[in-house]
Amino acid sequence: MRTIRQVIYVDHNNQRTTFTDPRLAFAVEKKNDKRDSFRQRYDGSTRALQILHGQDLSSKVAVVTGANSGVGFEVARALALHGAHVVFACRNQGKAAKAINSILQHRPQAQCSFLQVDLASLASVRQFGKRLCIQHPRLHYLVLNAGVFALPFTTTQDNVETMMQVNYLSSFYLVQLLLKQLVASNNPRVVILSSESHRFSPIKLQDLDSFNFTSSASEFSSMDQYNTSKLFCVLLAQAVHSRYRDLGLKCVAVHPGNMLYTNLGRSWGLYSALVTLLRPFTKSAEQAAGSVVFALCSPDIQDIQGFTYINNCFPTKPSQIVEEGQAAEKLWEISTLFLKSRNL
Repeated sequence: MRTIRQVIYVDHNNQRTTFTDPRLAFAVEKKNDKRDSFRQRYDGSTRALQILHGQDLSSKVAVVTGANSGVGFEVARALALHGAHVVFACRNQGKAAKAINSILQHRPQAQCSFLQVDLASLASVRQFGKRLCIQHPRLHYLVLNAGVFALPFTTTQDNVETMMQVNYLSSFYLVQLLLKQLVASNNPRVVILSSESHRFSPIKLQDLDSFNFTSSASEFSSMDQYNTSKLFCVLLAQAVHSRYRDLGLKCVAVHPGNMLYTNLGRSWGLYSALVTLLRPFTKSAEQAAGSVVFALCSPDIQDIQGFTYINNCFPTKPSQIVEEGQAAEKLWEISTLFLKSRNL
């Protein structure tokens, strides 16, 4: 049998012919930015269950803070329905039991358990960490979802402003307590919920030199404090990823959506009324959970190098102070010193 070879390329300058096109040799598209090379399959309307379609998470253990309602519940439900053992890390046992029962009614074999934690108490966070480590030596997924919004100036029993402790400081402490369990598992991921409002924090890099977690009422602005706590969540995710990525741990910050119809704004009546009015035009909790589950379980972002901030299931640039890369380590240092000052 005779093989017919066809001339593909003629180099008229060198008078050479070849059977392959040398212009294609080692041709590789140059990728300047991780976001430029990302191929998006999901968007802000995608629900968590759609993203997990076909996945088997039966070998995974997940912890979701604030899992009894809203986005946290939808994340926990999606993970449990796909086989993961989900630990509901909540303050109120009755509400958590009700949420778990609603999942078991749909899927009786779902694995859900409850561990009490009050993020307004560092002692409670410490006890939660100890109990969890005994029950689950390996932890695959940690979703730091719980948060508060638009509170007046109040302080916790640790003498820390409430929003700052619940939204950020307790999450920082929780990551440290569970780090060994995370790195002991295969391909662990931590997802920290933030907000696009982190862009409006008044905090500058130099402000961290004198930052004090025990702020006073005279210098308190509820919205500024919320925005700052969410900025700190992004910086926490960046610091965790940078410090522990060589151990296989990937940490991602996620903006779940704007004006979500959840219990987050229950402390501010005007906000709740506005969210109710705009509900037909905003994300549902199921859709907001989509971005969280995407960051947690999707293989699509596994190959993205460096720290990732997700908005609408897409890697997005965070604020400039995060991009510059110095604030995360500085915040980590002052947070560590604060906990040491409390013998934690």
